[in-house]
Amino acid sequence: MNTRRTPLVLVSGLDRHLIAQAAAPLLDRPGTVVVHHDVRALGQGVVVRTLREQRDTGVVESTAAIELAHGCLSCTLRLDLLPLLRTLARRDDVHRIVLQLDPALEPEHLCWAFEEVLLDEDTELDGSTGPDADGETAGDWVEVAGVLVAVDAGSWLDAATGEETMDDRGLAATVDDERTLAQVAVGQLTAADAVLLAGAPDDGWAAVRLTAVLDRLVPGAPRGRLGSTHPDELLTALPVTAKRGRMPTPHDALLAGQPPLDAVADVQLVRFSATRPFSPERLHEAIDVLMTGVVCSRGRLWLASQPDRAIWLESAGGGLRIGDAGPWLATLGDDAELWSQVDPARSAAAALRWDPLHGDRDVELVVLTHGQPAELITAALTAALLTDEELAAGEESWRTLPDPFSAWHEDPCEAAGPADAADLHTSTTDREDHSR
Repeated sequence: MNTRRTPLVLVSGLDRHLIAQAAAPLLDRPGTVVVHHDVRALGQGVVVRTLREQRDTGVVESTAAIELAHGCLSCTLRLDLLPLLRTLARRDDVHRIVLQLDPALEPEHLCWAFEEVLLDEDTELDGSTGPDADGETAGDWVEVAGVLVAVDAGSWLDAATGEETMDDRGLAATVDDERTLAQVAVGQLTAADAVLLAGAPDDGWAAVRLTAVLDRLVPGAPRGRLGSTHPDELLTALPVTAKRGRMPTPHDALLAGQPPLDAVADVQLVRFSATRPFSPERLHEAIDVLMTGVVCSRGRLWLASQPDRAIWLESAGGGLRIGDAGPWLATLGDDAELWSQVDPARSAAAALRWDPLHGDRDVELVVLTHGQPAELITAALTAALLTDEELAAGEESWRTLPDPFSAWHEDPCEAAGPADAADLHTSTTDREDHSR
């Protein structure tokens, strides 16, 4: 691995103009390169790449149209962006790289790609071949110094709680992009280390609600005003606990950063935990409670019909995603090799709640509601748990329960991103994705 990694700053958001405005001040430092990929023509196999560099003589800009054999985001990353990061990081005159992201590109997926996607070919921008680098990733050459998100204070909460798709807003990268605007908006914010706010909510009530949501989704993340706060001020103020591109796992603490748990303007975090599994059919019916009046939800599920695997659930607005979070530690037995792959933090947390019969199996969900009553959420989820009689029937009986979630479990897809990577302690493989 390269011993000197170049600092990398990611700037994301839903509005292209606000993203550009947030990234522009970072160019005032000599040795900075701002990289932007415009993917609006990706469906036609073309990506427009713009590089802006701060040199002693001023800002130099270059633009190139990159033609791709397959018009997809993965090809954009693998064939152009990731090799470009390595090329720029090798230059002695480049001291910082800023990625001005298209709204279709999510920071979390990029941060995963930096560390996990092997670079196909060691080719420089001019076509020459660089030093041998078999098995290298972009993360061997760059290090995430911070992730910034530009938020339109007047429209973000509506976007994050609605049912519009990226295509409805003209932001979809490809014709098969079925993500909801809410899923992308919440994903961008939760991946961010700092927030730059633009504009203002319509009234005082809306302002209080937006602040309450930000306090609970990104507690401790510095905030500033776009146009008056220099992004470097926020990057300098990042706490030691800032993610800086670190990928979350399904077994991380769900209330990291000590967010406030009280209710403000109908905005509240609802924590639901249980030491017995869900009935798959009743859970499938209860999920509707997470789709209305809720900003987002996330957490681990224990399904009675699939007792060997942890299930991951996350929702945002009208979009819901459910996937595989890997085996419960209770299934590892005495296999020392498997135990050696488990994150120590996960092992420690599991030990604190270990049950003599069920091991580390449990249910842990956190729901951020802005309108759905907390009591209704808790009641619906509680009713979906196994009854005492069902619990006493035992695991073999549970496995025979009708399971609406079984289709995704039986049909694994090829790993293509952080939500698809099959890994003992970090995977959240997408299998069922509902946008309503």
